[in-house]
Amino acid sequence: MRKIAVIYWSGTGNTQMMAEAVTEGAKGAGADVSLFNVSQISAADAASYEALALGCPAMGGEVLEESEFEPFFTELESKLSGKKVALFGSYGWGDGQWMRDWQERTALAGADIVSGEGLMLNETPDSTGLEQCRELGKLLAE
Repeated sequence: MRKIAVIYWSGTGNTQMMAEAVTEGAKGAGADVSLFNVSQISAADAASYEALALGCPAMGGEVLEESEFEPFFTELESKLSGKKVALFGSYGWGDGQWMRDWQERTALAGADIVSGEGLMLNETPDSTGLEQCRELGKLLAE
């Protein structure tokens, strides 16, 4: 059974909804899953999991949230080599540059990105978007 941590930051609740759906999908596929707000886990503890689902919305000029998530990810980055990682987040503007930058950083760190790219949903996830999140969790658990 794969041990997975789903770690997210959410300002409006959209990315939290996504994280909960990713968790459901991974649990449904038989994984041992723990769900954390980024403030509840250290990068060192996150690195102890076999696989990670990381969620952060686009902020400001299409960047990761800067006060909690970016420092966490910066510390975690060097510990991602060989790990299976799923990336997800919501956005309300822009074209997804924050996700492309995040994917590139994650790939350069040596992680295996689930489905080859992050999952982006515009604004509040609808039922189709939440199903995509569950599928992402299921793929992470395989």
